[in-house]
Amino acid sequence: MSPDFSIIVPCYNQAQFLSETLQSVLSQTHFNWECIIVDDGSPDNTEKIALEWVKKDRRFVYLKKENGGLSSARNAGIKIAKGEFILPLDADDYISSSYLGSAKKVLFANDHIKLVYGNAIKFGAVNCKWELETYSYHGLLEGNLIYCSAIYRKKDFDNTNGYDESMKSGYEDWDFWLQLLTEQDKVHFLEETVFFYRIKNESMLQAIKDEHSRELRNYIYNKYKSLYEKYWDDPILVKRKNSQLTRMYKNSLDYKLGNFLINPLRRIVK
Repeated sequence: MSPDFSIIVPCYNQAQFLSETLQSVLSQTHFNWECIIVDDGSPDNTEKIALEWVKKDRRFVYLKKENGGLSSARNAGIKIAKGEFILPLDADDYISSSYLGSAKKVLFANDHIKLVYGNAIKFGAVNCKWELETYSYHGLLEGNLIYCSAIYRKKDFDNTNGYDESMKSGYEDWDFWLQLLTEQDKVHFLEETVFFYRIKNESMLQAIKDEHSRELRNYIYNKYKSLYEKYWDDPILVKRKNSQLTRMYKNSLDYKLGNFLINPLRRIVK
């Protein structure tokens, strides 16, 4: 029997977290899955730990390859995946025991839903609920709204170019969602907490914000230029910039003073 889900776990220098990640897979209430551990040429003891899990449960599969980066590792794992649905899971994160079961109820009953994800928690250097923006296609054009570990159909992956292997500094998830989704596609958000994202002091996301954000955004804009021009005449992020200006204005002294003076008049009018 083919698995319903293929969970793809790329691992490079994350062996110390790998067992926690794989334990979250083993704990799934939905049992029909495979988990492909992709050793991306890792110099640590990833292979030793991965093979221990392969011996523990035959649903774990070990794939070793030369180092090529996160996108390359995901693509390699998905290439050999047998499941109908794909769940990318980084080797230092983990998922709730109900994630696959909850996603199955939605995806099996609704062919028109293209992607499923849900509430998330940040843990590690930071511990808090991840305040995710509500999904909209226009919002996705402005910036990434969906974390990496959302679930989608393999047949839909096959209609894309896969994860962009030239993007080794981040935003590869955003790039992939732009390939996968159109304005007409339906995305389902689970209200339960299903994903746990590890925050480390050397977080790649922080490095992106500090050093590479503009270049990566320019890369994405140029890659999907015709798509952006279809929706806006202005360059990428113009709407977000406008909203940022609005927030800055509402936090200004002039705005607050104006509200202080005009609020009594509003109450009189009301």
